Amino acid sequence: MVSLILAAGMSSRMKSKYPKVTHRLCGKPMIQWVLDAVFGVADKVCVVVGHQAEMVKQVLPDNVDVAYQAEQLGTAHAVMSAKNFINPTDDVLILYGDMPLIRQETLQKIIRAHHSGDYDVTIVSVDMADPTGYGRIIKDDAGEFVKIVEEFDASEEEKKIREINTGVYVFKGEKLLEVLPKVKHENRKNEYYLTDAVGLLEKVNVYKDSNAEDFSGVNNRIQLAEVERILRRRILEKLMLEGVTIIDPLSTYIDANVKIGRDTVIYPMSFLEGETSVGEDCVIGPMTRIVNCVIEDRVTVTRSECVGAHIMCDVSVGPFSRLREGTVLYPKVKIGNFVEVKNSKIGPNTKAQHLTYLGDSQIGENVNVGAGTITCNFDGKKKNQTVIEDQVFIGSNTALVAPVRIKKGAFVAAGSTITQDVPEWSLAIARARQENKPDWVLKKKQKEEG
Repeated sequence: MVSLILAAGMSSRMKSKYPKVTHRLCGKPMIQWVLDAVFGVADKVCVVVGHQAEMVKQVLPDNVDVAYQAEQLGTAHAVMSAKNFINPTDDVLILYGDMPLIRQETLQKIIRAHHSGDYDVTIVSVDMADPTGYGRIIKDDAGEFVKIVEEFDASEEEKKIREINTGVYVFKGEKLLEVLPKVKHENRKNEYYLTDAVGLLEKVNVYKDSNAEDFSGVNNRIQLAEVERILRRRILEKLMLEGVTIIDPLSTYIDANVKIGRDTVIYPMSFLEGETSVGEDCVIGPMTRIVNCVIEDRVTVTRSECVGAHIMCDVSVGPFSRLREGTVLYPKVKIGNFVEVKNSKIGPNTKAQHLTYLGDSQIGENVNVGAGTITCNFDGKKKNQTVIEDQVFIGSNTALVAPVRIKKGAFVAAGSTITQDVPEWSLAIARARQENKPDWVLKKKQKEEG
C-alpha cells in the first residue's frame, strides 16, 4: 500500500499568507496529523505540493516523497503529477492534506473494505448534516452507485443529498494509471476531477463510514478552530484514560507531543505545549504555561510560565514565576512569587522565594536567595556569569554584579552591591554606613515656616 496526500491547493478561504496545511493544530502542522495516520497503513507516502510548495516542504518529514503540481487544475491533475510514484501492482490510498481528524484505525477499516472484494476503486462516503461544499454520491433506486457530482456542478435536487464523497479513495494502481489519461475537463470549473476517474471504472465500491467527524476538512479559520477543539478533546481523553487528572477539560490546552505521567493533576487554564514531558504526581496550574520543558516527579508549578526548563523532582515553582531557556532546577528547589530564572543551574534545596532575577548563574545547594536579589549579568556588551557556592546566604535587596563568585558559606548583608568575589565563610557588606540626624525634619519645617 502506498499513499498520495494532495496538498497543492491555493487555500484562499483561509485568508493567510501561509499554506493551509502548514497551520498548526495542537502543536503540529495540519498535514502532520494526516501523515501520522497514513504512515500506520502505507509503506510509502508522497505529498503533492503546488501553491507555496517550499513552505509546505519545510514541514514535511524526510521519509516523504514530494511531487510538484505546477498548475492547480483539479484533483485528477494533482494525481497525474505524481504518476511516477504509482506502481501498477500497488494499491493507492488517496486523501487530502487538510483532513487532520482522520485516524489510523479509520484508514484500516477503509483498506479492509477495499480488500473485501475485487474492486478497482473504493470510495469513502459519509452522511453529513450539512453537506455544503462536498461532492454528492448519486445512487439509483436500488441503492447502487451511479456517479459522484461535485457541488459546483450539482443540480438543486442533487444538493439535497446528504451522503457525500469524503475525498478518500483506494485505487488499484494499475486501474488508476489506466484511466487517468482519459479524464476530461468538461465541467463548469474546467478542471480534471478525480471523481471522473472513478466514473471510468467498472468495479466501484462505496464504503460508507459511520463517523463523519474523521473526514472533516478545513477551509477557513472557523473550521480550523472547530477541528482543534476536537483534537484537543481526543488528546485530553487519552491522557485521562492513562491516569492523568484534568480538572476541567474545557479550559485545558495540551499539545499532541506532550507526555504526562499518571496521578498528575492539571488545573484549569493550563497550557502544556511543544515537546514537554511531565512526570508522575505533579500539580500543574491553574493559569500556567509550560513549553518544551522536562518536569520530573512530584513537581508543583502554580500560575507560572516555564519555557525550555528542566525541573527535577520535588521542586515547587510559583506563583507568578518565570523560568526561561536553559534553566535547570535540581531536587527540592523552591522558586517563589515574581522570581525569574534564565540560563541558570540552581542546586538542591536552594530557595529563591520572592522578587528575584537569576540570570546566567551557577548556584549551589542549600543557598538562600533573599527577596529583591538581582544578578547583574549584562555589562552592555556581553553576558557574564554569577557563581554562588553551597550554603551561601544572600540578604534581601542585593545586587551581584557579574562576573562575581560568592564562595562557600559566605553571608552577604542585605542591601549590598557586590562587585568583588566573597571568600568562604565571610560576611560581605557593600553599602554606605547609616547616619541618623536627630530632629532634622523638625528643623527643616521650622526653617520653611520661618
